[in-house]
Amino acid sequence: MVDVKPPVNSLEEPMRPLSGGTHLGDRIANELDLLRRKVELLERLSNGPPMGIIRLSETVNLPVHKVRYTLHLLEREGVIQPSADGAVVTDLAATYWIRLEHALDRMSEQITFLKQRVAEHRSHPPARRKGY
Repeated sequence: MVDVKPPVNSLEEPMRPLSGGTHLGDRIANELDLLRRKVELLERLSNGPPMGIIRLSETVNLPVHKVRYTLHLLEREGVIQPSADGAVVTDLAATYWIRLEHALDRMSEQITFLKQRVAEHRSHPPARRKGY
């Protein structure tokens, strides 16, 4: 298994919303972080013996509370189940990987489209208008 580091933010602080609330881009980035954790834990469990929360936490270098929450989500999806020796992968993991690949393909297409639109708008800023 190849260790792949998540991309590092090129901006030092998150985007600030123009008006109250959390910026959509930041919420999506947080969800992608969670998805990355789910993939990393599922990979570790798929490629080795059952592991408990503490050993998983040490293996993937994440705080115990994040590992516990991520395992809870995976268990709720039916992808892992607890055992006396630690978490084990279920037969639903194969379906999970297939669905995840399809979802990532769709996201990739959407991200490509959005990046093209952003680049287009950055090169041609809209004319200044008053009001709505």
